[in-house]
Amino acid sequence: MATVRVREPLRKLAGGQSDHTVDGTTAVEVLGGFERMHPALSGWILDERGHLRRHINVFVNGERGAEGTAVEPADRIDILPAISGG
Repeated sequence: MATVRVREPLRKLAGGQSDHTVDGTTAVEVLGGFERMHPALSGWILDERGHLRRHINVFVNGERGAEGTAVEPADRIDILPAISGG
């Protein structure tokens, strides 16, 4: 199972924990499983079609990832919401 790591504000929606283990073979499968494990996150990472929201950055083992990025059981996925301001 891959490890999903989240930071604020998503950490609060994921029960306050930073690290979570989730099954999946691609980044989008893991992230979909992560949202199902934590219903409060539903719609924050993936859109209604199951695609990665454009304001979410995903890194697999420290490298920029995409929806179809392959994920192995020992991999780490970091989810970073984009920061914007004006």
